[in-house]
Amino acid sequence: MANKGPAFGMSRQVQDKIDSKYDAELEQILVEWICRQCGSGVGRPEAGKLGFQAWLKDGCILSELINSLFVGDKPVKKIQSSGMAFKQMEQISQFLNGAEKYGVTKTDMFQTVDLWEGKDLAAVQRTLSALGSLAITKDEGTYNGDPNWFFKKAMENKRDFSDEQMKAGKSVIGLQMGSNKGASQEGMSYGRARQIL
Repeated sequence: MANKGPAFGMSRQVQDKIDSKYDAELEQILVEWICRQCGSGVGRPEAGKLGFQAWLKDGCILSELINSLFVGDKPVKKIQSSGMAFKQMEQISQFLNGAEKYGVTKTDMFQTVDLWEGKDLAAVQRTLSALGSLAITKDEGTYNGDPNWFFKKAMENKRDFSDEQMKAGKSVIGLQMGSNKGASQEGMSYGRARQIL
């Protein structure tokens, strides 16, 4: 957490609520998946949020992860470990650009400061989970891991109806069009004065 003092009052409550969304079980699954996907060269982090953040903070492991999911041209051209903050943040943003190119939606993405400053590590977990789900769904042969770790996303089920089927559907009268097997509004009491005894 870069040069920040302790939070008090409302800021503290907000940060505690954000921190409560972090899932330790999901952390274990993500670490296992990243280790299988990138190989043993990435090592393993210490257990807990701070270890997870320190492991991913420079962006190199994330860049290797996204490159391992692409079949042809890799999105991150240069993976370079650096101690300088702006280089680490640049590496993280290259991962985010690659994840967006892979198909992760903007709403599932974390911000660079969420990881680098440790503001919202639950958002980092959501992004990595969405990336794993997308890798399973695409089924390009690049995913290395247990398929039960992430859910498979729903795919589009487009249907094409023939002209005959479309014409047959026009002759069906739906209930919302006013026909309900002879039902009427007889006995309805709209507009009548209410009797007060």
